[in-house]
Amino acid sequence: MTQPSRLQGEQLVRPLVPAALPTRPRPCPRPMPALPVHVPPPVFAAAQDVLLGMAFPSSCGRVTAQQLLHPLGWEPGRRLDIQPHEGMLVVGSAHDGRHQIGSRGELPLPAPARRMCGIKPGQPVLLAALVTHDLLVVHPAGTVIRLLADLHTRLAGAGHVR
Repeated sequence: MTQPSRLQGEQLVRPLVPAALPTRPRPCPRPMPALPVHVPPPVFAAAQDVLLGMAFPSSCGRVTAQQLLHPLGWEPGRRLDIQPHEGMLVVGSAHDGRHQIGSRGELPLPAPARRMCGIKPGQPVLLAALVTHDLLVVHPAGTVIRLLADLHTRLAGAGHVR
C-alpha cells in the first residue's frame, strides 16, 4: 500500500493544550436573603378601644363571636386573614382572605393555627376586638393563665396578697 502523499507546505501540528490557569482563592458564598415574615403592625390601643369576650371553640374549630364582630362591622361572608403570632391568632379583614365568617356569625379557627397556638375544643379563649385597627385577637386560655400567673406571682412575692 502506498501512503497518501503530503500536499506541499503541509505540516503536522502539535496538539493545542491551554496553559494552566493561575490559582486564585475561591469566592465566599453570599448568604441567602431572608424571606419576609408576616408580622402584624404593633397595636397600641386604649382600654376603651378594646372589646373583650370569651368563647369556647367547637370540635370543628369555630367560635361564636357575634358580640365582637358587630362593632368591627364584620358581617357573615366577610373574608378573613388568620395568622398565628406569638402564641395567639390575629384575625383581620382581607378581600382575598382564605377564611370567612359563617352565616350565623361563627369565626373559623383553622386546625393548623389552633395546633400552633394550643387551642383545644371546649377550652375557653379570650377574644379581643381592636376596633380602630380592624383586628380580632384570639388568646388561648393557656396564654392568659400564664400571663396572670406571672402577675399573681409577682404580687404575692411583693407581699400584696395574703
